[in-house]
Amino acid sequence: MDEADTIFALSTVAGRAGVAVVRVSGPKAGAVLDALSPPIPEARRAALRKIRDPETGEILDQALVLWFAAPKTETGEDMAELHLHGGPAIVRGVLATLALQPGCRLAAPGEFARRAFANGKLDLAEVEGLADLIEAETQAQRRQAMRQMSGALSALYEGWRRRLIEALALAESAIDFSDEADVAADAVARARTIVGDLTAEIARHLDDGNRGEILREGFRIVLAGPPNVGKSSLLNALAKRDAAIVSEQAGTTRDVIEVRLDLDGFPVVVSDTAGIREAQGRIEEEGIRRTLAHARDADLVIWLSDAGAPETSAPPELGAPVILVANKTDLADAAPSKLGVSAKTGAGLDELTRQLAEVARARIGVSESPAITRVRYRQHLKTCMSALQAFMTGVQGDMSGSQADIELRAEDLRQAAHALGRITGRVDVEDVLGEIFARFCIGK
Repeated sequence: MDEADTIFALSTVAGRAGVAVVRVSGPKAGAVLDALSPPIPEARRAALRKIRDPETGEILDQALVLWFAAPKTETGEDMAELHLHGGPAIVRGVLATLALQPGCRLAAPGEFARRAFANGKLDLAEVEGLADLIEAETQAQRRQAMRQMSGALSALYEGWRRRLIEALALAESAIDFSDEADVAADAVARARTIVGDLTAEIARHLDDGNRGEILREGFRIVLAGPPNVGKSSLLNALAKRDAAIVSEQAGTTRDVIEVRLDLDGFPVVVSDTAGIREAQGRIEEEGIRRTLAHARDADLVIWLSDAGAPETSAPPELGAPVILVANKTDLADAAPSKLGVSAKTGAGLDELTRQLAEVARARIGVSESPAITRVRYRQHLKTCMSALQAFMTGVQGDMSGSQADIELRAEDLRQAAHALGRITGRVDVEDVLGEIFARFCIGK
């Protein structure tokens, strides 16, 4: 992708619509706008214009156009927007005309966001928050993604990184003043205080039960139990559609079937699995193996039994927390001792969904504090923690230390700051030099 190009794309959903928005970004955005709908309007003010083909003079549409001058734009470049009537023929005609303009091409997927990142309008965490916001299916996911896109997570990590840079500057100063033991010892002691506080804060942040990742990807619930207890029927009842094949023949479900649900604003992924019994063949044996594997990775298992059959207990190898549910209460002579439902009549389903939502809410939590939303964030934070712990171990005892020891400890802090910087995309050793010169006037 050549960032010298001017790019364009339809930013609303393709197909027939009331309005279709086409965005243009790059050094020739103004020239393109002036060619199709002269003159360029006042910045940030919508103007009604005829959109023409510059070659033929044909009117393609009458639309609202907007002009945004760099650098105060979403991408940091000159930008234009064409708010067209949403007919497919109009959109195709305008896009084809834009493609013929010199230096102008169709944007690659994600290229507007990539340019925003390159021009410092978004960092990596904010870009990923934007992606999550677009993909959000529930209100809880939307709220989390909005906080991340708005910079709450980035502000937390950048605040930690700035404090690490301060500690690193102190460690570097101890190296430069190694011939003055009291100065070096004081600098290392102050760095240790900063790092000790940071280590505790990052440890608390990591000890969150993976609530951010679960909210982003979905709270995983596995339906398990003996064959022919109505797991597939319950899945269909929860999904309110025929997602799984239902049959009176035991062992019908061989593979895992998943549906995504919105339970009280929380995303839930419910998996229908093969019945657990002594396998009647290699195919069923593989289905049972997959059931147990999914159960071990789940956040919750619903162990389903037949309300009119003898009691069955959940096998210990399921791993995840278990809720016991009895199905087919409409056919049972007596009420079950556990939560009873009927996938056929719908009896008890409201209570079941309420309990599932409560469990999901308790696991995910309702918090305004930023949460770790991706595996890569957690990996970088763990790398940061390891480096901080190495620093704390290395500066115990005599705080002046040898120059070689302090240099090793400074390298620990550099690795920790680098790990945090990789989350947001900010990795810059010049920050350390700036902090040293500002605080200690080294070189005077």
